[in-house]
Amino acid sequence: MKQSLPKLSVLLAISAIPITSIFALPLPTGGADDITAVTGRASSDYIRVKLPNGKFKAESYVFGEGGTWSGQKWDLSIDKMKFLDVAHTVAEPLASKSYIPAKDPKDTKLLIMVYWGTTHAPEHANESAGYQRLQTVSNQENFAQSQYNENKNGPQAGIYQHELKVAEDEMIIAAADTAQENNLRDQQDLINVRMLGYDSWWNSTVGDHRGTALEYQRKDLKDEIEEDRYFVVLMAYDFQLIWKEKKHKLLWETRFSIRQRHHDFDKDLPAMAQYASKYFGQDTNGLIHDSVPFGHVEIGETKSLGEVEAPKK
Repeated sequence: MKQSLPKLSVLLAISAIPITSIFALPLPTGGADDITAVTGRASSDYIRVKLPNGKFKAESYVFGEGGTWSGQKWDLSIDKMKFLDVAHTVAEPLASKSYIPAKDPKDTKLLIMVYWGTTHAPEHANESAGYQRLQTVSNQENFAQSQYNENKNGPQAGIYQHELKVAEDEMIIAAADTAQENNLRDQQDLINVRMLGYDSWWNSTVGDHRGTALEYQRKDLKDEIEEDRYFVVLMAYDFQLIWKEKKHKLLWETRFSIRQRHHDFDKDLPAMAQYASKYFGQDTNGLIHDSVPFGHVEIGETKSLGEVEAPKK
């Protein structure tokens, strides 16, 4: 997804929505447990100040529309969601960690870019056309080999030898096609790994680990990322640096996701965001997996107050 920065007037319009009027959402309770995955990264020079009461000092922000990544299937629960709908839902968990919508650009600390969507899961290896053909050709080669072994000393040995050679050639072609499919699948897997923040898990299982625990961890990883997943990415930049010097400095990012199957993005996003908020502005030092109870929350209609003119420097 391309990280484009929206106009300042649009940012201020979003931040001008009163948090108490549209962001007061009840926390979801009940529902089926499922695994939410979260990865947080923070710049080494991003430090939050704690108050005497143990809470973080408030930091003001404005949202920016990063973009959406559409899934391969029609899904009304996410296809209908617009930028303000997602920002509307994420704002309450942000507020619970003392991230407050800004009203004046001179006092704004963060520009939080919001990305969301559904990953494009590749076809499972054992379900692909190439893999199915490889299985068929392998069976044909085994049959041709057995026929040749039984008749190699007979008068028709040449015929069976020719059939075995044809089967072997087809096996080589099928194996090459399957290897190409696997390479393309690995490329798509890597795109999903980076989007979801699974880098630490991916990197720890790279290599030949046959017969070890890491072999099963790699399989678990592939099973997870080769399912379509809903995701949200929050990337917090230094607003003042962008506004005054037109330079980008990423201070922190949080990536969180849940599998699409058996879930609705619009209903489960509040629970996802609330759980992920524990890691807003923090470095998780790798991927965090946890079981989260998902319920259903009705979110009111999102309203925009329109654009606000940016003050002159």
